[in-house]
Amino acid sequence: MTTATHINPDSMHRNPAFSWVVRVPAGADTIYVGGQNGVGPDGTVVGPGVGEQTRQAFVNLRTCLEAAGAEVTDVVKWTILCVEGVDIQEGFAAFSEFWPRDAAPPAITMAFVAGLGVPGAVVEIEAVAAVPAA
Repeated sequence: MTTATHINPDSMHRNPAFSWVVRVPAGADTIYVGGQNGVGPDGTVVGPGVGEQTRQAFVNLRTCLEAAGAEVTDVVKWTILCVEGVDIQEGFAAFSEFWPRDAAPPAITMAFVAGLGVPGAVVEIEAVAAVPAA
């Protein structure tokens, strides 16, 4: 069952990586996943590159979403923070590997920051998901 409606106004350009607007109806349960870095189960950063860290951050996000009864395609909004100077194309490539091609993409905000709370982390991703009310 689709909980959200993805809207891309005709007067705006389209991008396969994101939707301009996502509308969630009343009665849906929302799930908020705090910022996930590219850290493994032991809490250490998996490597120096944005690609490998982004892949691990998405693994962590999937784990969190599934623990809350959601799937990655239930995500309606990502917020992505990258350390200044990082080549974001590697991160976008990791996203395209992770996100199902046939799913409507969520709304996305991306920002460069001076640093992140986890030493060595170059990317942090948080998510908001919407699922049918239980």
